[in-house]
Amino acid sequence: MITITSIGQVAEHYDIAVVGAGPAGLAAAARAAELGLSVLLADENPAPGGQIYRAVTTTPVTPRAVLGEDYWKGGALVERLKPTTTAYAPGCTIWSVAPDEAGGFELGLSLGGQARLIAAGQVILATGAQERPFPIPGWTLPGVMTAGAAQIALKASGLVPSGRTVIAGCGPLLYLLAGQLAAAGANIVAVLDTTPRRNWLAAIAAFPDFLRSPYLAKGLKLMAAARGKLPFKTGVTALAAEGSGKLTGVTVTRGGAAETIPCDALLLHQGVIPGINLANAAGCAQHFDAVQHCWTPTVDGWFASSIPGIAIAGDGAGIGGAESAALRGEVAALDAARRLGRLAEAERDAHAAPIRAELARSLRGRRFLDLLYRPAPHFLAPPADETIVCRCEEVTAGQIRDAASRLGVTGPNQMKAFLRCGMGPCQGRLCGPTVVELIAQERGVSAEETGYYRLRPPVKPVTLSELAALPPTDAAIKAVVR
Repeated sequence: MITITSIGQVAEHYDIAVVGAGPAGLAAAARAAELGLSVLLADENPAPGGQIYRAVTTTPVTPRAVLGEDYWKGGALVERLKPTTTAYAPGCTIWSVAPDEAGGFELGLSLGGQARLIAAGQVILATGAQERPFPIPGWTLPGVMTAGAAQIALKASGLVPSGRTVIAGCGPLLYLLAGQLAAAGANIVAVLDTTPRRNWLAAIAAFPDFLRSPYLAKGLKLMAAARGKLPFKTGVTALAAEGSGKLTGVTVTRGGAAETIPCDALLLHQGVIPGINLANAAGCAQHFDAVQHCWTPTVDGWFASSIPGIAIAGDGAGIGGAESAALRGEVAALDAARRLGRLAEAERDAHAAPIRAELARSLRGRRFLDLLYRPAPHFLAPPADETIVCRCEEVTAGQIRDAASRLGVTGPNQMKAFLRCGMGPCQGRLCGPTVVELIAQERGVSAEETGYYRLRPPVKPVTLSELAALPPTDAAIKAVVR
């Protein structure tokens, strides 16, 4: 593994460009490099691991029990990559992916404050997952953050929230984070579970597969550890962060009764969804996954997208967890190698067969979790009009409802013209799913019918100085105005 620290060290062309150094990206890059292909592994983080294995090679949290044994498995993925000639670029942002005239792809990237356009024969997007937006009244107060952000602080810097901490939401990460923070010394005064009880009825048909899945033992262990040591409250139907200038408490509604829990930190989480912005901007087709209740790129059995030559591996193509992400990265790399002529189809299939078998095992039981931890409609689309939905542009739920009902706005792209939702630095990552839900509920249609943002490059903020430094070619102009 060759670490690239400056824009001048980036080659003009690579056989394969892998975007994201989480489990899918690490596995894809390693497999492709082992097959003799030139590989660029570009990642925004300063060290490999992605979100689930963040800072696995640099974390100051040395007691293995704090983060759990599953976390440390990420080290093996990094070790596998080290003997290869993969060009690894940490702190690198890929802001554009587009077909080039040679039949491959042109990527716009920024590294060390400088931008560059490079070419790649194939592209594997391993952009992973992001937390589903969880807008509640007061969620912009200092002291309120996502559970994932708290986990990043713990893994990367060994930090835990100070003072009284409340964790609220639904999903397996709720139990995992509660256990990790408690083991690291956080003062957790309450864990508020918002999982709708009726979800059990929807999930029960998928329960037999869950019983035979690797999730069962892990899930029971997490729940037993967390519930045995921490104060849990289930059946939560409403949340509101309280305070003036900073968080002072959270108001919780259960069974029609409300109480306020004093706290200094509130960590919110209601599951994860694919990070689709780069795939969307590249023109890859997407669809609404009714089970995971999110927009997901459309891929085939080799995780190839609707654009030949672009594959989407890992949780960026549908939530499946870290183990399955690494396996999907390998499958995508094998098919990319076949497209480049490095493997015959029969060789590709033979290499992929045992990986596919392991992948099927790792995904068994996933449907049960998706159905069980689907957020309640009133958390997907906040009922309180004053709740801010688009944090970048400070647009409220009431404004979005008003535009949908009074002005006849039918979708999120039209909403941009009226309210600028999705036009800030995050490009809709933190508001897009909520905007879609609000419009759909107001119009009485499905989220699928409402549609999603149509994004364009650059998908991440790029400074004018970076763009000005690009060579004045037609390709450079198209990369930023396409």
